[in-house]
Amino acid sequence: METLAAARSLSPLDVAMAVVIAIVFVFLASLITEPKRRKFMAIFVAGAGAAYLNGGLGGWEFLYTSVATYVAYRGLDSYRFIGVAWLMHTGWDVLHHLYGNPIVFFEPTSSAGCAITDAVIAMWFFAGAPSIYHGLARWRTPVANA
Repeated sequence: METLAAARSLSPLDVAMAVVIAIVFVFLASLITEPKRRKFMAIFVAGAGAAYLNGGLGGWEFLYTSVATYVAYRGLDSYRFIGVAWLMHTGWDVLHHLYGNPIVFFEPTSSAGCAITDAVIAMWFFAGAPSIYHGLARWRTPVANA
């Protein structure tokens, strides 16, 4: 019953902050140049996969971490696999929000917020993880008329 109360307490501000955190993550990750960005992000999402070990779902934690590590490994060569790994983490966040322990023990809605953040991050990876700074520079540069 307590879990359902926590699920209902996710406020619009919580959702907005989760999206802002994802945007900040994308801006910071964009500072890393290719091909280092893809390799670093594959390692990063593998570490995120282990964030819930001992998170209240018993042996399923180890199974999830094993699968997430394999998908992250495949991400060393593919942003799509990194996106899949973030979506897997999104699902794991939802399960923890509903049935397990929150990722931040003193914040009951932290796993739900993390699910939103991870889904937004996954979208960036499915788009090929373009550098935000490169895109902004191109947008600001006037196009010469031919």
